[in-house]
Amino acid sequence: MEELKILFTAVLAFLLTSSSYGQTDIRNLDIVYIGNSITQGVQIDDPAEEAPPAFATKYIRTLKGVESARFLNRGKSGYTTVNFLPTPDGELSKAISAVKEFHTDDSRHLVFSIMLGTNDSAEEGPRGSPLYPEEYHFNIKAITDKLLSEFPGCNVVYQQPIWYSPNTYNRSRYLKAGLERLQSYFPELNSLVAEYSATRPDQVLMGDTRAFDYFKENHLTDQIPEQGNAGTFYLHPNKKGAEALGKFWGNSIYEVLFKK
Repeated sequence: MEELKILFTAVLAFLLTSSSYGQTDIRNLDIVYIGNSITQGVQIDDPAEEAPPAFATKYIRTLKGVESARFLNRGKSGYTTVNFLPTPDGELSKAISAVKEFHTDDSRHLVFSIMLGTNDSAEEGPRGSPLYPEEYHFNIKAITDKLLSEFPGCNVVYQQPIWYSPNTYNRSRYLKAGLERLQSYFPELNSLVAEYSATRPDQVLMGDTRAFDYFKENHLTDQIPEQGNAGTFYLHPNKKGAEALGKFWGNSIYEVLFKK
């Protein structure tokens, strides 16, 4: 009898999740961007209109099949996956409260676009850094699990972090070791997507993987030159770079939602 109760509970949970997911309309999107200063657009003149989330959402609105798209920017400068761990007074809890105020129409499809890892990769400075790949994996999973628990019908899309110059050293020390560590996180994102495909099919998806190389090749035109402790470094996109990154994100969100 106890086994039957457990089985019934599991089936009911699955049906509720499937029902919630099935009732939303991907033609009408509510997109929440979670990230660091790159997402926040702290060095952009008008972040509300020119940070990557704004450009990404504007671009998505132009694509076939999309009727409307709204966005919420929850990028926080200097933050790592540690800052976003699901704790009662942590940043993720604040973001979830903001999402519940933002996403009030259950017929609209909720998407979380996450790009974290830049600050995790630093040699010294940001909270918790440097994080080993397995720690990064654990934290991203904890964040994702919490979002799926709070919003069962949502999609979570991982955006691969972008390139920064190997001499990056502001208040935090990144340098070549940080850049190498950043790239060690990329397989962890793919691994997580594979893990969730077995338990939450088509809900946790891999987004952009091309922007890293784009900024490596175009940093002189698309990133802001900043004076640091090891010379001029490139980390944050300028307006042109923010638009390019937004298009990468927008394309990836559209592709995984409309072509899966």
